[in-house]
Amino acid sequence: MSFNNGMKHMIEEERPYEKCDRFGAGSLTDIELLAIMLRTGTKGESALDLARKLLYPEHGMPNKGETHLQSWTKEELMKIHGIGKVKAIQILCLCELSKRLSRLSARSELDFSKPGTIAEYYMEDMRHRNQEHIKLLMLNGRSRLIGESEISKGTINMSVISPREIFLEALQKGAVYIIVLHNHPSGDPTPSREDMLITKRIREAGLILGIELLDHIIIGDNCYVSFVQEGLLQSA
Repeated sequence: MSFNNGMKHMIEEERPYEKCDRFGAGSLTDIELLAIMLRTGTKGESALDLARKLLYPEHGMPNKGETHLQSWTKEELMKIHGIGKVKAIQILCLCELSKRLSRLSARSELDFSKPGTIAEYYMEDMRHRNQEHIKLLMLNGRSRLIGESEISKGTINMSVISPREIFLEALQKGAVYIIVLHNHPSGDPTPSREDMLITKRIREAGLILGIELLDHIIIGDNCYVSFVQEGLLQSA
């Protein structure tokens, strides 16, 4: 690396630190924030370049498309030039901390009678997953959460999820109400025909057992669909 290129590389590395020091962390872009976490780049590539490549993989990252950083595995990260085991673990921990802080800030507003607060609470945990995950929320007679369980992951179909599995757990917890959540990795929360059929089976089984299905919420990418809000629960 030439002297001029070396100076340019060093200046780029220091720029986010100086900006943060002068104007505060809120002034930094997503790329600059990640660059500070990465601390250094690699030969011929600054931390800013590396952060840009990670956050916008469609620009220079083969086979990643618009995949979110939070959905990457350690192995996938380590295949990137400039990302070793230590940096990969740092990124994974940063993503996990981000999810936990998001849920913590939403917890105080969590109201199980309001689908929007439920979706917000679980959004960061579920929206980046590259498989469908089904969560069961179990509530007591005062609509307080008494248990949470992940029922299954993978493509949702009749053979994967069954009312029996759901209500065995709900009965063990003494639940009076349940709410079902699952994510759509495509980012589009529009209910599928399979979603409608499964919701109908769960609701009907709950009526027999005396455990009411309050809602089925589908999480997309910063958006959601609530069967209750859309008037789909009774028609499912």
